[in-house]
Amino acid sequence: MQDAPYLGARQRPVATGWGRPKVGSMALITYLVEDNQIVLENLIDALREIASVDVTGHGATQAEASQWLGSHNGEWNLAIVDLFLKEGNGLGVLAGCRNRESYQKVVVLTNYATADIRRRAADLGADAVFDKSSELDDLFAYCKEQTADAAKPENQRAQREAVLRWRQAARPGQRG
Repeated sequence: MQDAPYLGARQRPVATGWGRPKVGSMALITYLVEDNQIVLENLIDALREIASVDVTGHGATQAEASQWLGSHNGEWNLAIVDLFLKEGNGLGVLAGCRNRESYQKVVVLTNYATADIRRRAADLGADAVFDKSSELDDLFAYCKEQTADAAKPENQRAQREAVLRWRQAARPGQRG
């Protein structure tokens, strides 16, 4: 089965030097978990153009994704997770995001959005599940809604407070 031909064949290098996310920016701070480079590159372009999404990093394995999401606790708004990865799977990534902040959303984007997968993803805390072949417009609409929600002052304040709590917890013995 060919991966996502509907995303187009345009290719460009994806930035590899991901810095820390810009908390409080107007774009939706997003992390992508996708192992297909062509899908990844085209998804990044589409998300930036259509939904004002700032893709701050990506991973192709469960370990990479879980490590990044955990080490940037509170700093991201959205994680978009594919289920089938180079190593591990997206369900493991979902399980690792269960204790996220209320403003942080995790969605699944997969070629296998069956009723069983949707149920399993919801049980693991997914906020939504989108089919790559038929629900990309729904994903983009969801991202637009989340971008608007993240721009609300109360959500930006909650994110800043969560990041501060996380950073203080990461440096025991130092006063904040």
